[in-house]
Amino acid sequence: MKFLQNLLDKTRPSDKSPLFTLHNALETFLFVPGHTTHSGAHVRDAIDLKRTMSTVIIALLPALVFGMFNADYQYYHALDATTTFWNLENALLGAGKLLPMIAVTYVAGLGVEIYFAFINKHAVNEGFLVSGILIPLIMPIDIPLWMVAVSTAFAVLFGKEVFGGTGMNILNPALTARAFAFFAYPTFMSGDKVWITDSVGIAEKVDGFSGATPLGQLATTGTTTYSPWDAFMGYIPGSIGETSTLAIIIGALYLIYTGVGSWKIMLSGVLGALTMGLIFNSTAHLMEPGAMQDYMKLPIYSHLVYGGLAFALVFMATDPVSAAHTERGKWIYGFLIGLLGILIRVFNPAYPEGLMLAILLMNVMAPLIDYYVVEVNIQRRLKRVKIKA
Repeated sequence: MKFLQNLLDKTRPSDKSPLFTLHNALETFLFVPGHTTHSGAHVRDAIDLKRTMSTVIIALLPALVFGMFNADYQYYHALDATTTFWNLENALLGAGKLLPMIAVTYVAGLGVEIYFAFINKHAVNEGFLVSGILIPLIMPIDIPLWMVAVSTAFAVLFGKEVFGGTGMNILNPALTARAFAFFAYPTFMSGDKVWITDSVGIAEKVDGFSGATPLGQLATTGTTTYSPWDAFMGYIPGSIGETSTLAIIIGALYLIYTGVGSWKIMLSGVLGALTMGLIFNSTAHLMEPGAMQDYMKLPIYSHLVYGGLAFALVFMATDPVSAAHTERGKWIYGFLIGLLGILIRVFNPAYPEGLMLAILLMNVMAPLIDYYVVEVNIQRRLKRVKIKA
């Protein structure tokens, strides 16, 4: 890699040149930057931002690869129940859908970041490296690429740059992109037909085809045709990277091992989801018989494998910028995300997945949580000083 560094050194333009920002973005993408963070520091560690982002990308690979296979497996499984999952055709067709989405996301997101870096005369940060992978993984497989580009540009512009860029945003950029796409283009982000590629073609060939996700079925009928084991392994319709709980757990273990992801937020989120599931189980008899009562009776462990709960807790809630920073605050923050996510999921049939809204709400509340945690510690220490005095 020495020859690349020498080439970049020889071709580096003047810092007043419009090409300097683009050159700097390429250099920091390939090598560790030669400068330190001066504002918006959100990782208090000797590790640099590039290594942190690279670690998260590695953790995302199991979910990404599985989602690439599953995207076309669902299509062929609807046509032929005997089709296999791990075959080259699924991989190639899935890559043909996923890779263009990733490319469009990076072009749109980095384009906005490079523009702001140029006009504000600062270096391009590596923070979008992870968001550029996360955004495609939480989108439906057949969403038009221009919608992905517009949603990404909106997320970077209004969810990040207006607050000061990397390290200053109060909302998770990837979830901001999904929220924008959901409210701006609802027909492409919700319903039963968006989760399996070429669903219109399937509907013409397969009688009774619905394409509904397990949560979509639960929200309308109170039951699902997918077993918890199917959901744990990931052989279900859904967003590209959110279906396989097993693949997500592998990524979670890697994040915890490297110290990049907060196990406290992950664990407390699971506890919050189980708590709300237990509340629903114990109060289901108060509801009138029907789909809602059946949904509330769903075993509490099922909430952990259906939908995007696992992906949200591992890769979204643990965002070091928008999450709570105090140790006790992380427990409160994660617990409320799990609690509210299941609450929204069950009581809002029009939007059967509540984790996006729960995390965005808690992103806004995270500074308040940290503030009160710090204030409680200050008051406790002041009382201790007075007692000793």
